[in-house]
Amino acid sequence: MDIRKIKKLIELMEESDLSEIEVREGDDSVRISRAGVQAALMVAPPVASVSSDQVRSPDTEQQPVAVEDTQGELLRAPMVGTFYLSPSPGSPPFVDVGSRVKVGDTLCIIESMKMMNEVKAEVAGVVEAVLVRNEDAVEFDQPIFTLSH
Repeated sequence: MDIRKIKKLIELMEESDLSEIEVREGDDSVRISRAGVQAALMVAPPVASVSSDQVRSPDTEQQPVAVEDTQGELLRAPMVGTFYLSPSPGSPPFVDVGSRVKVGDTLCIIESMKMMNEVKAEVAGVVEAVLVRNEDAVEFDQPIFTLSH
């Protein structure tokens, strides 16, 4: 990776309130983090009351699976943010349990600081489990999918 690009990343971090950034370019990757900076706690918004006709039926929403109950390779959240299984409300999810994915396929979106970040498959395989509910807050390095080869 070009040193000018790394310097530019450092400048961008200094201009923002990011505590960590990771960039991958082919086989090269660089992670820059601020020493002594702790990530802010994510506070869930208050839960609004919902009428029974607004509740989604269980078959339209995937229920997360406990990490201990899964087998295969864990795919982890690359950042802190809000997890979305589909590109917009009402759209079909990028993947379902049982979906076959190849390297580079979009699995989900994580919204962080009002930016929508696509999370792509780093390995080919079959989605064995979705470990997070749609619209849940996720932490950096939290398991979000299990893929089998």
